[in-house]
Amino acid sequence: MRPSASFLALSGAIVLAAAPTLAAQHPAPPPAEQIAAAITPLPAEMQFGAAVLGYAANGKLVSLRAGTNDMICLAPNPEAKSFHSACYHKAMEPFMARGRELRASGVKGGQVDTVRFAEVKSGKIRMPTSPSMLYQIFGGTFDAKTGTVTGGSRLYVTYIPFATAASTGMSTRPSEKDPWLMYPGTPKAHIMFSTGM
Repeated sequence: MRPSASFLALSGAIVLAAAPTLAAQHPAPPPAEQIAAAITPLPAEMQFGAAVLGYAANGKLVSLRAGTNDMICLAPNPEAKSFHSACYHKAMEPFMARGRELRASGVKGGQVDTVRFAEVKSGKIRMPTSPSMLYQIFGGTFDAKTGTVTGGSRLYVTYIPFATAASTGMSTRPSEKDPWLMYPGTPKAHIMFSTGM
């Protein structure tokens, strides 16, 4: 079965959190609301201890809550047209933070990974040596009163930097029903999962 265009779009969207704008057009919600929205992708037992990054009034990404576990969550960008929250293991933070930094400086599209991959190769960015999870919700509607999202699409990723089909025994063919390996052999090689599986 050929994956739908929307599924492939989600698959390619795991670059995470577009850079905040310098002059925010839409005010950021209160910190408590941002935190509640940010942690929605996580399993319930991980939500309370996750660190949370969110947005200040000027649109700058800031720390809203220190964490007590190994997860970091990003609140939805107030400037985004649709809901998106993401949480990932702290071992991926150097790679993720560098991506945000590059986008904020004006680097776009595939050039972000070109720079990051070169920096991984040079040793400037250290990648985790064990699998690292990423949980995301795209779209839907967030209810601040209940702290829940309805109508969104969930996507789960396990990063295994530099993994290949040979090293994992996984297919690299995109699928909506089976796990598959995306970006094999690269620093952001990862196993793709979806709730339809």
